[in-house]
Formats: sequence, structure tokens, C-alpha cells
Amino acid sequence: MENTSAHTTHAADTDGGSTNDVLISGGGIAGPVLAHWLRRGGFNPVIVERAPAPRPGGQNVDLRGAGRTVIERMGLMEQARALNVDQRGLGLVDRRGRLTARMPVELFEGEGIVAEIEILRGDLADLLYRSTAHEVEYLFDDTVTALAEDADGVTVTFEKAAPRRFALVIGADGLHSTVRRLAFGGDDGHFRPLGGYNAWFTVRDGIDLDGWFLMYNAPGGLVAGARPGRLPGEIKASLSFRSAPLGLDRRDTAAQQRLLAERFAGAGWEVDRLLAGMARAEDFFFDSYGQIHLDHYTRGRVALVGDAGYCPSPLTGLGTSLALVGAYLLAGELAAARAAGTGHRAAFARYEELMRPYVTRSQELPPGGMNGYAPNSAAMIRLRAASMRMMGRWPMRSILAAQFAKAGDIDLPDYALATAA
Repeated sequence: MENTSAHTTHAADTDGGSTNDVLISGGGIAGPVLAHWLRRGGFNPVIVERAPAPRPGGQNVDLRGAGRTVIERMGLMEQARALNVDQRGLGLVDRRGRLTARMPVELFEGEGIVAEIEILRGDLADLLYRSTAHEVEYLFDDTVTALAEDADGVTVTFEKAAPRRFALVIGADGLHSTVRRLAFGGDDGHFRPLGGYNAWFTVRDGIDLDGWFLMYNAPGGLVAGARPGRLPGEIKASLSFRSAPLGLDRRDTAAQQRLLAERFAGAGWEVDRLLAGMARAEDFFFDSYGQIHLDHYTRGRVALVGDAGYCPSPLTGLGTSLALVGAYLLAGELAAARAAGTGHRAAFARYEELMRPYVTRSQELPPGGMNGYAPNSAAMIRLRAASMRMMGRWPMRSILAAQFAKAGDIDLPDYALATAA
């Protein structure tokens, strides 16, 4: 863990100290949920977020299984349902836009690839922010640059704000977590690439989706997607491709868009229209497909939650569930340990014990993994469509039902915090 210059203000400490200040790095999904439950457990959470405000836009995330239970226990389900993006299901199309297979949202009782409750990531983040902003301190447009831990707490150095002392530091800052880098070392051995890249962005170019999430595969491991947004005329687009690690600067948007334009040139379907919209998009996001694997989700007075600790990749559809459940369990165990006087070490150990099996199951990729999602050849693309047409029948239905059921494959403890304030 990096050290900073001496800062003598006495630390916060959950093991008998004078305060219960907890720093959470990341104000997206896991961070505000963690803050909500920490407040109810008697802690004083502070959230630092690199963005200047809650991040708008983004693609759909789903509320399913135990993740949905967390939102229900926060008293936010009615508001979340009001933000639902209405979709008929997933459909595969060919180069000319003809439907080759489809999976209606009802096929797996609303728990399939397209779930019954799907919300734009920015809408869910905004809901969580608004539900916590009155009781949680947010430091926007800032980030952690160094951590110095001692027996009593952690001195945190920020890029802009003055250094502060906290009892604990929680990294909820995503796949490329700064807290993970500072406390656990670089990504060597933590990040496991899955062999591809993905871009998300919003377009308004009038593709007729008829309420469906349409997906198109082209030879060479290319995948284009378009799904309805929440606003009229809004389309949430995605472009994915198979590739070994490329060493791209993840902050160089222009280079990323050039790469996508080159890879997808002449691919067919509505791809040219998506590429034209990509150049005008205000919410373009590009990253690699990968997972985070750690031997431990905690170290000293630092813990990780969500993608920072155990990103499963978008291929699983379980990233939001892991973030919501992890935040709830971590806060609940810290509150229980505080009440019992056993301290953060006992809480961290119990968090690991409860979360590890859920993470392990959730990180198992769907049948075929990246090969199934982005097949290289025309023959494999036809096979993928044939497989989807069989999804409602045995044995494919039982195999996929087991994959979708993973979101609820955990019994959430009741920490006596499960009533919204």
C-alpha cells in the first residue's frame, strides 16, 4: 500500500476508535448502496467520485434475483420499476435485418437475457444518488491518489481535497479500481482478459426495433446490438469484437472509435448507421471483456465491492447483482460486528465467507463464453441462431435456466437494517 506524508489527525477506527468514518471510492451502483446500509448501521460514509456529477446514460442493467431483493429492502422498488425500459426480448438478425431467432422476455419468467426489470445504468445510479444525497457526503470530481494505513486507521490523499483520516476504505470504483491498485497492487494476476472488447453509446438514428433488443453477428467475431432506450427515439447501441489484448489507452476515445470504424466497416445490417451515430454520441464508453479474480476481497482496513473486487464481465449479466449483493453484505456485516464489538476484521472475514461462493458461481460464463457470444465463422453464427431457437426446449432450457438462476443463488441475511429510513 502506498504511503503518504505524515498526517497526524487521529484516525477513525471501528475497533474502539472515536469515529465511524468510512471512505467509499466510487459513486455508481455499489457505492451508494453500501453508503445507504452503512448509515443504518451507525457509520458515517463519504463517497468520492471521479466524475463531476452522477454519470448519465449508459446501457441497460437488470434487477434480478438477490440484487432485486436489495433494492426492495431499500424501499426503492416502486421508483425502480417506474424507470423500467420496456422491451419485448432479444432477437438475432442476419445481414439483411431478417429475424433468425428470438427469446421473448417471458420465456424464463422474466429472468432471461432480457430481464423483466431493466434500467439504464445512469437512471439507476441517479436513483441511488438521490436516495442517499441527503445523508451522505459526496466528493465529486476527485479521486484517491494514496493510502497510508496504520494500526488506527487510513490516511487518504486525494487529487484535490485535503488529506483525511478514515476507519476503513472501500473500493467500489469498477473494473479499473484505483483503490485495488493502491491496496492490492497492479492488475497483474487480478485481471483476466476474455478475448474481446466492447463499446456502448446512444444513437438517435431511427432504427426500427419494434421493441426488441436486436443483435447481429458478422464473421470475424463481430457483434452489433441495438436496444430501445427509455426516451422516444433513443437507441442504446453496442459494438463488440474478438481480439487479444491490444494495449489501447482506455482514455483515448478518438483512437477507440477509429478502431471500431475499421473493424466494422462494411459489416452489414445497420452497422454503418451505428458507426455514424457513434461519432456524435456523448456517452461513448469502451473497454475490454474481462474478469477480476482475487484471493481475498479485503486487505487490512481496505475492502473491495462490485466490479472492483469480482467483476464477472458483461457476458454473465450478473455484474449488477454482484454489486448490489456485495454492498448489502459488506455493510450488514460491518454493522453486525460493530454491534457485537468484534471489529472490522471479523466483518471482513464474514463478508468473504458469504460472498465468495456467490461470486464463484456468478463468474462462470454462459455456454460457449466468448466463442458463443461472438462466433468467428458464418457456420458458427448459424449454429448460434439455431441454438437460440432451441432455448425454450430441453436440454437448452434447463441449461440456461440454471445460468439465469445464479442471480438468486444466495440467502441474504436480515441484519435488522432491512427497512428504509
